[in-house]
Amino acid sequence: MAQQRYKLIFYTPLPPCETIKSAIFATGAGTFPGGKYSHCAFESLGTGQFLPVEGSGANPNIGEVGKVERVEEKRVEIMCVGEEVVRRAVEALKREHPYEEVAYEVYKMEDF
Repeated sequence: MAQQRYKLIFYTPLPPCETIKSAIFATGAGTFPGGKYSHCAFESLGTGQFLPVEGSGANPNIGEVGKVERVEEKRVEIMCVGEEVVRRAVEALKREHPYEEVAYEVYKMEDF
């Protein structure tokens, strides 16, 4: 039986994107079954926004407490084969990402 596939999606400001992807790829994420392709990802540009709330204890890496911040970011999608790989990939993402709260999603993929 084939291993379960997952898709990890995250958002990052531009400068640390390559460092984050390298850490994630080191976990085995981005490699297709059979090993013919590795370091696979899809990226798209967009603008993220957030408001660090006053009195909340927020300590933003970018921007100021009490002001809406808009940042050019990349949305990165990486396939992970196996639950252990996606768990390690998320750990690497959280370790390398500069934001206090990392915006990411994990989806279980289906094969029909």
